[in-house]
Amino acid sequence: MSVRQNRQVRLKSRPSGIPQAEHFEIAAAPPPEPQTGEFVVRNRYLSVDPAMRGWVGAVANYAKPVGLGEVMRARAVGEIVASRHADYRVGDTVVGWLGWQEYALSDGRGIIRRVKETDIPLSAALGVLGMNGVTAYFGLLEVGQPKPGETVVVSTAAGSVGSAVGQIAKLRGCRTVGIAGGAEKTRLCREEFGYDAAIDYKAAADLDAALAAACPGGIDVYFDNTSGAISDAVLRRINKRARIVICGTASLASWDPWPSGPRVERHLLVKSARIEGFLVFDYEDRTEEAVAQLAAWVREGRLRYREDVLDGIEAAPDAIAGLYRGENLGKRLIRLA
Repeated sequence: MSVRQNRQVRLKSRPSGIPQAEHFEIAAAPPPEPQTGEFVVRNRYLSVDPAMRGWVGAVANYAKPVGLGEVMRARAVGEIVASRHADYRVGDTVVGWLGWQEYALSDGRGIIRRVKETDIPLSAALGVLGMNGVTAYFGLLEVGQPKPGETVVVSTAAGSVGSAVGQIAKLRGCRTVGIAGGAEKTRLCREEFGYDAAIDYKAAADLDAALAAACPGGIDVYFDNTSGAISDAVLRRINKRARIVICGTASLASWDPWPSGPRVERHLLVKSARIEGFLVFDYEDRTEEAVAQLAAWVREGRLRYREDVLDGIEAAPDAIAGLYRGENLGKRLIRLA
């Protein structure tokens, strides 16, 4: 390879809550050179995900924390530019755990799949055809199990996961209600992502009343990306045998100390309701199944998506904090030159 350096974003210090720009540093490393059984990927797009907050915390959740001085863990998509691996050829496009860096060395472990959808923009491999779309697909269909005619409520409904959840629920014949922050995001929910109703939680003087008006027949499935006060209000309106999918806890800046809130056990009991946590990694062996269906819906114009693209690796350190500031409209990505 003729590259002189490989710029990387490394974790410099450990945040106590939402990671900020000062917790990262951009450093130059020598370009990777593949040995036998290895290959080099030139990353084109880097993913930015709310879950990254948990990956850099001091306490492990479902994944080992990123170590200080290590390249920030992330999914990325790019093309193989050098290979000494029998199964991966120069020119192949792959998506995997390649990190926040310009070039990544791999032996195949951490590669999720080869990108075959050449008729769909490459960036989609990290969004609607990536972790976000696959999360929506399995979280709703396998855990939420929506039935035609049921009411599905989604928090952070204009986001990369929430917007896909709402559209898939519509494809399953459900009534959909989105909760989002701000007039522009609720407009997108209704006009672009096809929600039957959208609630601006920032503007609603009475969230309980807004939910009652939007869900006169109650709520059968709740896809929860926030936790906190929004979820408290939704849970008060669930129907008998409702299913609550816990996908994210974006409203909570920290789990230390343990957050307190309403006790919902009795309500779940008398409603015979089910609340279940969901990790997309539980379905990794079925990724191709989900991507094939999601890609078909995109081609048919039945699944729409938005992207929020930042240019250059210099944008990476502040990108996670920006998610929690609500800056993005759609899947946040970093595009490398």
